[in-house]
Amino acid sequence: MVYRIYQPYYDRLVQDAPFLTSNGRLSEQLVDKITLQLNRVYPQILTNKEAEKFRNPKTPLQTRLTELLWHLQKKGDRDCQEFYRALQNNADQLYTTLPSRKKQKASDSTEVHSDQEKYILNDRGPAFFLTCFSVAAGLALLMYCVSPDAKVAVGTRKIVGFSALGFGRHVRNILISYMEDTSRKT
Repeated sequence: MVYRIYQPYYDRLVQDAPFLTSNGRLSEQLVDKITLQLNRVYPQILTNKEAEKFRNPKTPLQTRLTELLWHLQKKGDRDCQEFYRALQNNADQLYTTLPSRKKQKASDSTEVHSDQEKYILNDRGPAFFLTCFSVAAGLALLMYCVSPDAKVAVGTRKIVGFSALGFGRHVRNILISYMEDTSRKT
């Protein structure tokens, strides 16, 4: 499970504003789409009058965008979050390159990469596997070879009973059922 450090959307927007307002990042059509989405889907974020103001073609794009970002920052964290959602819906490529997103990805130190995952799955090595296999094979051989009539079988049942505690549910059930079967026969 990956845990991310929570960064409020307001702070993210403050961090990303210079990147978004730099020349050529957001086209006029993209700013219009985001403004319309905020106005139509969430009219409490942008009223019709505010949307017209931020879509006015007589005002330079940089000014409109700066005013839109400032307006959202004044409104609060939820409104900034909706801006990010609109940006992701309309320009996913740009959304993934935001400075705040890069910072979040860098802070995910617990995330396992797919190349590393192959080698991390069993970090105990082949000796551990051979030991476990040898114990299981030895117990199986012991249970198979010892007859239930012999006096040694009592000691064997105790060993098998205690060793069942260290195994998983399925193996434990098999060992316990074997002990019950052999105790009924004697």
